[in-house]
Amino acid sequence: MKNKITGRSAFLALLKDEGITHLFGNPGTTELPIMHALKDHPDLTYVMAMQESLVVAMADGFSRASGKLVACNVHVAPGLGNAMGSLFNASFTGTPMILTAGQQEQGHGLQEPVLYGPLVQMAEPLVKWAVEVTRLEDLPRIVRRAAKIAMTPPTGPVFISLPGDILNAEAGIELGRSTRIDTRVRPSDESLNAFAARILKAERPVIIVGDEVVKRDALKEAAEFAETLGCPAYQSSTPFGAHFLSESPCFMGALARIQKLARDALTPYDLIIAVGGDPLRMSVYSEVDPLPDGLSIVQVGLVDHDLAKNYSVDIALKADVKETLRALIPALKAAGGSALEKRAKQGLAELASKNWTAKRKMVVDHISKSATTTPIDPDWLALQVIESMPDNAILVDEGLTSSRQIIALRPHRDRYGYHALASGGIGWGLPASVGVSLANPDRPVVCYSGDGSSMYSIQSLWTAANQNLPLTFVIVNNGGYRIIKQRLLAFHGDDHYVGMDFKDPPVDFTALAKSMGLEATRVTDPTQLKSVLSSAFSRPGAKLIEVMVNNAVN
Repeated sequence: MKNKITGRSAFLALLKDEGITHLFGNPGTTELPIMHALKDHPDLTYVMAMQESLVVAMADGFSRASGKLVACNVHVAPGLGNAMGSLFNASFTGTPMILTAGQQEQGHGLQEPVLYGPLVQMAEPLVKWAVEVTRLEDLPRIVRRAAKIAMTPPTGPVFISLPGDILNAEAGIELGRSTRIDTRVRPSDESLNAFAARILKAERPVIIVGDEVVKRDALKEAAEFAETLGCPAYQSSTPFGAHFLSESPCFMGALARIQKLARDALTPYDLIIAVGGDPLRMSVYSEVDPLPDGLSIVQVGLVDHDLAKNYSVDIALKADVKETLRALIPALKAAGGSALEKRAKQGLAELASKNWTAKRKMVVDHISKSATTTPIDPDWLALQVIESMPDNAILVDEGLTSSRQIIALRPHRDRYGYHALASGGIGWGLPASVGVSLANPDRPVVCYSGDGSSMYSIQSLWTAANQNLPLTFVIVNNGGYRIIKQRLLAFHGDDHYVGMDFKDPPVDFTALAKSMGLEATRVTDPTQLKSVLSSAFSRPGAKLIEVMVNNAVN
């Protein structure tokens, strides 16, 4: 006879068996059954955030910094509504996430009580699968399926609506077992040889890499691939992770998300080799197309939506990037022989004076001219943050205009060392850094955020203090939405900045941080930056450093 178990306890047991160690949430009345059951599951850490968008962003950060399935719980229709912006971010990055919301009891929901809403329909546009549990006996199958769907490439969030009567019911049910689908497939020999032949046919190939390189831990393979060809490699125009080893002799940095700049960078080449992502995702509209005329593309990745999405390609392979590169590199060497070896050696020599390492030195020299400028130059601040961080630190970046040189300054050395805003929906950085820190308790974490972005999610500071995380927030205070000012001036020739300043009154981030339990300090002197940052990064606990920087628009 099956042992009887409540829906609430079964739900938590199922999550744990699927590998969940932290449940991110903000409890409401319909979530009380879960809160009640937590006392029987002390090995599951509940992480409370002060608003539902932060709940999802923290879970998102945890997954992006660990590669693991995550779970988060929000409160009925308004809570899911609050979470939608962060859910959009998680959908964009393909974060494997089980998002749940407490729902009114079945029958009671029919009466449309306060807070009731059609949760499944609300969530569906942003998730891989959405479902409401209508029988306790179905709960194990639903949670198992949700975990399997979330973790199967293309990975992404799923949603489960949990009515209160299901959570409070009790029955003898079988919890089942976890399943994962192995998608580490490589192309057929015929396809692989055709792919290699097309690459070798190109005279001036260029590689553009995306996030699948991180998801599949293929950084070494991607670097070896580039070095085998002796050709340049760029991060895609949405460089939100450590998508390529910066100190590889082939790395050139990230493509600009501005059409003309991307087009100019790609004009010298005759073939794009796109590995693991959409290579040319732009931001604002331009009449200029980022793809130069006549430039061909070959592409490999598991996210079929990204394959030939906006441009036709000569060859598109739906395959795992790591397994494909492992097979492709020896195929290229065998087919290319000594001619390829000679060509690669010549290509690497030509890249030595213009690759990431060479350009970094020039960028540092240029920025250093502003070492004593007051107000503090934001590029100088970025350099000081990079040079003060411990080698094993993780950087979470949502500096927008103030972090324009971050990728040019900080080397990507491991797949989880750098995380940045991906979708463009601001406010992600602060809560994501909390999740990143929870996922990597032995590594210090630095969150570098603009003042405008941080005010979307400032309550995240409380959770960082509550969890006593080794996390330092660096808030770049320029007193407004600088990026919007820049675009108003650039696109419309207008410098009448309405609704873009935080001047009357100014926001005091140091006081905000102290009110939520963090050690906090403000820096106005550029010569003090290095010592203040180094001290903060080397000490335990959650801290905030507010840096007053130049607010010039250009």
